[in-house]
Amino acid sequence: MKLTGADIIIECLKEQNVDTIFGFPGGAVLNIYDSLYKKGEGIRHILTSHEQGASHAADGYARATGKPGVCIATSGPGATNLVTGIATAYMDSVPLVAITGQVASTLIGRDSFQEVDITGITEPITKHNFLVKDVNKLAETMRLAFEIATTGRPGPVLVDICKDATANEAEFIPFDGKKRLNLNIRNLFTEEELDEAAKAVQDAKKPVILAGGGTIIAGITDLLLELSTKLKIPVATTLMGTGAVPGAYPLYTGLLGMHGSRVSNKVVSECDLLINIGARFSDRVISDMKRFAPHAKIMHIDADPAEINKNISVHYPLTGNTDDILSGILERTKEVSQSEWADLVIRWKSEYELVIPDNGELKPSYIIRKFSEMVPDAYVTTEVGQNQIWAAQYFNYKFPRQYISSGGLGTMGYGTGAAIGIQIAKPDSKVINFAGDGSFRMNCNELATAVHYKLPIIIAVLNNGTLGMVRQWQTMFYEKRYAHTTLDRGPDFVKLAEAYGAIGIRVTRKEEVVPAIEKALASDNVPVVIDFVIDINERVLPIVPPGKGIDQLIYT
Repeated sequence: MKLTGADIIIECLKEQNVDTIFGFPGGAVLNIYDSLYKKGEGIRHILTSHEQGASHAADGYARATGKPGVCIATSGPGATNLVTGIATAYMDSVPLVAITGQVASTLIGRDSFQEVDITGITEPITKHNFLVKDVNKLAETMRLAFEIATTGRPGPVLVDICKDATANEAEFIPFDGKKRLNLNIRNLFTEEELDEAAKAVQDAKKPVILAGGGTIIAGITDLLLELSTKLKIPVATTLMGTGAVPGAYPLYTGLLGMHGSRVSNKVVSECDLLINIGARFSDRVISDMKRFAPHAKIMHIDADPAEINKNISVHYPLTGNTDDILSGILERTKEVSQSEWADLVIRWKSEYELVIPDNGELKPSYIIRKFSEMVPDAYVTTEVGQNQIWAAQYFNYKFPRQYISSGGLGTMGYGTGAAIGIQIAKPDSKVINFAGDGSFRMNCNELATAVHYKLPIIIAVLNNGTLGMVRQWQTMFYEKRYAHTTLDRGPDFVKLAEAYGAIGIRVTRKEEVVPAIEKALASDNVPVVIDFVIDINERVLPIVPPGKGIDQLIYT
């Protein structure tokens, strides 16, 4: 049957079981929106306040569900407004399909109204991108976009579509269910290498597992926990690996790296085998490369061969399906009944527990811990900065995908849009966004979206009147030269929330925290902004100073 290009797009979205799109219309995508209006039954469109909000919402939706998020924007500025969200998804391996409109194919290259080379702009920050000029290639391209975004190591794919390609007609043949590309993860390891790796794990006296975001993406957290339990191996996580093992697990030691726990940084500094599963060995984890895991042989288990030996030279490289690799190691190892190393690590956890003195002041640790006690199953998003690390440190996570944050790119303004996407995906769950006042103001316009769609997200603004993490660095490493970090200006977040139709609450004292959270939780269909006014000099601790090793933490 013959369909317009716009109708083909909608049919392809249905083939992929897309139930939600986040977007903002414009001239170059009018045909698509018209088709969505007429033929988009079963697809919910969420109109955001800004295209960046749409990309972050699609990203949050994808991270919470594991399904691809979809966003749409018009040509020119609409498309460029997606760029930060696409880069955010790219750095954290999030499956995202971004659909952008483009000027008519006959106008490309003529500096036409709202024309921009969005495929050129996004080439470094997408897994792949397409420019579609011919309607006859549209269905195949859409199917490839979803296949690329979700197969192998996931990531964002952009499809830029000329307006005339959405208006013209072509023969549409329904999807036959066959994959067009061979993008499945290939096992590049040999049986001998797997034997050698399993022996190294079995023989290690002081092994440690580093769990990264890849363990959550691959869905291997149960195997990870089984390996740790069977062989009594402590587990540290990267920021993106938060939630890979339950926070209450006895052998979980916390974050590793620049803001790692004393225990995690100590065990990695003293271990004889470091088993990295699905982590990138980023600079925030390793700090001074020469002082990182100095006594250890390093095993790196990852789906992407490009990550092996990229930042750290490893002794046991295992690239392929991580499920197969962990299953193979488990099959080849015997259970450990007693481990002096594990017992020592558990004692260290007790000795080095991060304790915040209770002087009666309103502290971010107290706020976040109360949320964790009162809403233990909530999905948590963050902005970027102090709020992001505090949320990772003080909330007791129970399951994978519960903590959702911009790790690799560090995108301020991410959390509110992501919270919207998660609340859409998980309507029966509570969603909390821990925000700094600097980050929240960047995309606070998305309150209008949350109010319109009756989304009861809770935005907990840890308001210290400054760009907190930058000020902390200025305090500790720049002799207190506070260049342009003090936010001595509006808005009043309570009034702002009320102006949008949300509920605004201000908390200035410790005893007000629980009643404020109770009031927020009682809101069924209205977003709530809680303005927690904390001290400007609150710091994230521990911290590794620049140029130092992870064993050189400042923790007081």
